[in-house]
Amino acid sequence: MTGRLHVQNLSLKRLMPSLKVQSPPVESPNLAPRQPVSAIRLAQGSYQLESLFWGLTPPWLNVLDHAPHCARAETLGSKAMFHEAFQARRCVIPVSGFYIWKVMPRSKQPYLVTHVSRAPLLLGALWCRYHTTLTAFTDSTALISVSANACLAPLTDRLPVVIPQHALATWLDPDSPIEDVNALLMPAPLELLGAFPVSKHVNNPAYQSAACAHPVGPMLQWTTSQEP
Repeated sequence: MTGRLHVQNLSLKRLMPSLKVQSPPVESPNLAPRQPVSAIRLAQGSYQLESLFWGLTPPWLNVLDHAPHCARAETLGSKAMFHEAFQARRCVIPVSGFYIWKVMPRSKQPYLVTHVSRAPLLLGALWCRYHTTLTAFTDSTALISVSANACLAPLTDRLPVVIPQHALATWLDPDSPIEDVNALLMPAPLELLGAFPVSKHVNNPAYQSAACAHPVGPMLQWTTSQEP
């Protein structure tokens, strides 16, 4: 599952003109779990960008290291940790890309997955709230993963679910019929995403150079010649 995000230079106002920015956007070329991450939620009838802790921490969680940063789509209805949040508290995490690791004979090669046009991606997620006092609380989030599509399956078996912009209202509205929400838990269209290998320096979460996103090989992407 995805354990790092690339969040740089997102034109969110162009993507969502009505977006209200409640906290400064979190940017990083190599964002790891257990850190703040910017998420878009529906609140008081408007889309709001807010900072959440990346790692789902329900009130009964005793060990912070056990906070999951990803949830498998297939377990959302059966696992108590995810069920209630998925039903009523969904969000999206806007990114410029995310990292995956291809298993090699003696190591793992990191790849950066992006929109083929480098447009922002809206990754489906869920969130929960943990009250530390009657008035103080922490909101946390976990990405949702689905099976990789045929284009990127040679690199990994799981990818974050990508929510299309036209389906954003359905995804974020807690009153949406759950069958409509479940219909969005699908692999990304073949032509949407591409991936290229990057330096293994990204294996170190402390590495925060722009070079994280520099290709060290060609992009893998779907072409019309691959159509059946």
